[in-house]
Amino acid sequence: MKWIFALVAALVTAPARGGIGVIRLSGPATEAILQRVFSARARGVGPGRDRLALGWIVRDGEVLDEAIVAGTADPQTVEINIHAGPQVTRAVLALLSECGAEIAPPGRGDPALAMAHPRWRNGAIAREVVDALGRAATPMAAAAVAAQWSGGLSALADRPQADALRRAHPQARVTDMGAALILPGFVDAHMHYPQTAMIASWGKRLIDWLNTYTFPEEAKFADPAYAAEIAGRTLDLALANGTTTLTSFCTIHPASVTAFFEAAEARGMAVVAGKTCMDRNAPDTLRDTAQSAYDDSRDLLRHWHGRGRARYAITPRFSPTSTPDQLSALGALWAEHPDCLMQTHLSEQTDEIAWVRELYPEARDYLDTYEAHGLLGARGLYGHAIHLDPRERDRLRDVGGGLVHCPTSNTFIGSGLFQLATLKAEGQRIGLATDTGGGSSFSMLRTMAATYEIGQLTGTALHPAQLLWLATEGSARVLHDVDEIGTLAPGSAADLVMLDLASTPAIAQRAAQADTLWEAVFPTIMMGDDRAIAGLRVAGRDPRAGLA
Repeated sequence: MKWIFALVAALVTAPARGGIGVIRLSGPATEAILQRVFSARARGVGPGRDRLALGWIVRDGEVLDEAIVAGTADPQTVEINIHAGPQVTRAVLALLSECGAEIAPPGRGDPALAMAHPRWRNGAIAREVVDALGRAATPMAAAAVAAQWSGGLSALADRPQADALRRAHPQARVTDMGAALILPGFVDAHMHYPQTAMIASWGKRLIDWLNTYTFPEEAKFADPAYAAEIAGRTLDLALANGTTTLTSFCTIHPASVTAFFEAAEARGMAVVAGKTCMDRNAPDTLRDTAQSAYDDSRDLLRHWHGRGRARYAITPRFSPTSTPDQLSALGALWAEHPDCLMQTHLSEQTDEIAWVRELYPEARDYLDTYEAHGLLGARGLYGHAIHLDPRERDRLRDVGGGLVHCPTSNTFIGSGLFQLATLKAEGQRIGLATDTGGGSSFSMLRTMAATYEIGQLTGTALHPAQLLWLATEGSARVLHDVDEIGTLAPGSAADLVMLDLASTPAIAQRAAQADTLWEAVFPTIMMGDDRAIAGLRVAGRDPRAGLA
């Protein structure tokens, strides 16, 4: 009975069109194999007795199928529930075989192989999914079911269509948000979660501010427990302000990256993050090397990039804190993993630019310090980008690099005024960000208000629609994730924020005088805060209430 002690994968259901296929994985290496092939999406629900985990079966970074992993009474046995069909089933079995599982032939000794998991037979959720997939007569219908189960938007409907949907699905729960404005969840394209505890620190320009406040705080992230505490706090503050996607710098400590991704995973959030790399002009305790920056970033990337809703960004802090060797190493890593993002800072302050000239005398300009080392590209995120030379603007436009506007940070630290209208007219790709803790608010509403104010100072009164676009679809496009976040399109994730357009007496009295929708929205953009967040959904669930 050698097979009892081996890792065995057995098909419980016959391959067929529609419905659910169940593969039972049993043996001492089950957990190790799951770590390799299964990326969880339903956060806080892991395999265990009578528990379910929703996610994907992944091979070499590519999704084979959505799956639900169900625990059993045997801790070494799980059941992998996939979309039935010969091609999908064969592909998943082949992947398990490559990972060391022995494929059990039909009728092999264990009678339990003939049984589906009790949760599947009796669970209301499972029955609903199986029934819906079974009734799906077309690929489009099946895709709608899959989108709904995975936290996606199945359809958008006007009132008559919504009434028809309610009649067709009388069992569905309806959430009526009344007069609230339903929008895509806000997308913050640049921030520093390790600076959460030091937000609104007084009185310094950029370089002094880093040395006085930032570096001492970031040194604390050598402690994984502290990193986990701040990661959770940051994400909860973001959610309270309607932000459902964050792009964050971490610290040089790999544990700080793990803490952030784990906290986001527990909340179901789409996030981008990476280990900040620095090998000069920083305290000794916050320096790595060119090699360790490459090695740590590569290992973190392999573990997290594409796992659930996590994406990795290769992250040199900025040219002054990296040697040319480190920039080259990170450029090489990006060339090896071109589907990753790369984030850094660019031309934030004039004295910073002068410092870059001293450190890189051979460079044509600030951007060239990145370009010469393989760190200029369409998936690059260049924070601030206030004081750009014509050549820099031309190159950024030509490659499609993303500029990230950080208005509250730019004014708080006195960096300058971002020329949004000019850059947009040139064809630049632009996203919006809080840049906490240099930025002075966790709220994308406040960030939009600051964007409007800076626009006025530079000669352009931005329309409310433009401001909302920057905070949603614009940032999503910069992150190359517009198919999932930033829009209300069928198939995109159900990351939603519901705005109360009368959240305070001051806002309410102004909105009451509005003649158009945009006149009603604008006071909330200019004066709104977390009180304006009437509701929130992350992948279809309320992260604050645990409700679908």
